[in-house]
Amino acid sequence: MTEPSWDAVADVVVVGFGAAGACAAIEAVDAGADVLVLDRFNGGGATAISGGIVYAGGGTRHQTAAGVEDTPEQMFAYLRLETADAVSEETLRSFCEGSVDMLAWLESHGVPFEGSLAPYKTSYPTNEHYLYYSGNELSGPARAVATPAQRGHRAKGKGTSGKAVFAPLRSTVEQRGARIQGLTRAEELVTDEAGAVVGVVGSTIEGAPAHVVRRYRWMAGKVGKLNLWYRPAGRALSRRLERIERRWGRRWAVRARRGVVLSAGGFAFNREMVREHAAPYAPGLPLGTLADDGSGILMGQSVGGATKYMDRASAWRFYTPPSALAKGVLLGPNGERVCNEALYGAAVAEAVIHEHGGAAHLLVDQRILAEARKQVSKQTLWFQRLQTITMFGSGRTEGASVAEAAAKVGIDAAVAERTVAAYNDVARTGTEDPLGKPDDQVQEIVEPPYSLIDISVRSSVGFPCPTMTLGGLAVDERTGQVLGEDGQGVPGLYAAGRTAAGICSNSYVSGLSLADCVYSGRRAGRHVGRAQTGSDRAPTEATTDQEESADAVR
Repeated sequence: MTEPSWDAVADVVVVGFGAAGACAAIEAVDAGADVLVLDRFNGGGATAISGGIVYAGGGTRHQTAAGVEDTPEQMFAYLRLETADAVSEETLRSFCEGSVDMLAWLESHGVPFEGSLAPYKTSYPTNEHYLYYSGNELSGPARAVATPAQRGHRAKGKGTSGKAVFAPLRSTVEQRGARIQGLTRAEELVTDEAGAVVGVVGSTIEGAPAHVVRRYRWMAGKVGKLNLWYRPAGRALSRRLERIERRWGRRWAVRARRGVVLSAGGFAFNREMVREHAAPYAPGLPLGTLADDGSGILMGQSVGGATKYMDRASAWRFYTPPSALAKGVLLGPNGERVCNEALYGAAVAEAVIHEHGGAAHLLVDQRILAEARKQVSKQTLWFQRLQTITMFGSGRTEGASVAEAAAKVGIDAAVAERTVAAYNDVARTGTEDPLGKPDDQVQEIVEPPYSLIDISVRSSVGFPCPTMTLGGLAVDERTGQVLGEDGQGVPGLYAAGRTAAGICSNSYVSGLSLADCVYSGRRAGRHVGRAQTGSDRAPTEATTDQEESADAVR
């Protein structure tokens, strides 16, 4: 598009202010660049409402303090199973070998971690524990290639502790002198005649009446969690935010001397994009913020950027804690066993979606159910307790026999009986579970009545199925520069976090997305911060005049 009249100028413009954007901004400033960060809302993105888990290993100081033995080689061997070919071996090795330093870097900026180990199987530890198995490290295939190690480092803070990750990073960005402009929606990238990205055009409600801005900020601070915990209210608030943007937004443009970093999240909230690229995950609940609308990816594509892994997403079907439920047997509609029940919730959902049409029930007997109920008070946080109310209540179907319970929910009863009998034989004889479940989580299911808990991949208020997208713009894995369909870099354009394809694009385990946001954000920030201009050419005379005019008002 034709270069507009600029309202502001910076060396580096970062679009999106979550963990990836914050890390990019810090590194770009440290490389000597003048940085302007844009965010549609108040900053924080999906990071601030996340669980605050960072996947790190190789011998972090918290692992060492907790007595966890780990090496970069063991971490690499495990993650190679999870990531497959999402990134090159060289990039994955770099990520693993730099993991200890990455966590130390976060701590140097005030992000708090601690090494208290969770002693039971959980999808998210309580406020007493901050280091746990956050993936599939204990599964049979993983144990065959790497010694299991706890690598889920939860930022220390009560409740879901994503805010304990983002707040210190935001403070560092501010202390470094980067400018932060919220209430600004990026909509288009500006390119010069050579195709280099030289700026961003969007709209801002800065300058609207003070009461409008206050109301908008308040709603923006609430909408993220409402969209997760009570979607109808989240939708209503989202519509109000969009009405304010339409009513009070004014066109706004910023010139980027060295380049633009797109770190605007994924596309979970763009339901049309989800249905187009990742339809099997559409029944899930969008995870992230309203700004995870694919706009960063679409802007990159508009200037020639290619995409990768757009069909990949992560749906979470967590039924632990309470940890006793992992002893159950997960049955598909055909009565056959779905997978190792102790797998991470995203791996469970993958099997349910792609092998059983999205439907599955967890079978437990009276003994397991009683044990699980006793664990609720000690092993769960408030939102997990709400989930158990549904699992043990409206989401549970009971029968005097396995066949009776199965028939009530439409599962092939005869096959279900054979499946449970085979599982009980494994438990009784002490032989290795064929699906790789750890021995201490294999227990006979013989005490009636029997319960089937519905864990099908669909969302309900009491038992949501959060879903996040994993694909995005293709990037040069050495620099973070966006690549075109020809494999060549788009001058002046970088991407990070879930706007980019990255380490977790094949398979997600807790903490891997945040760790990738830090890794990819720092990488992009370092490289764009050192660039001279987006296309290694001097600005035109007209551009220089516009920059001087914008400099006078910024």
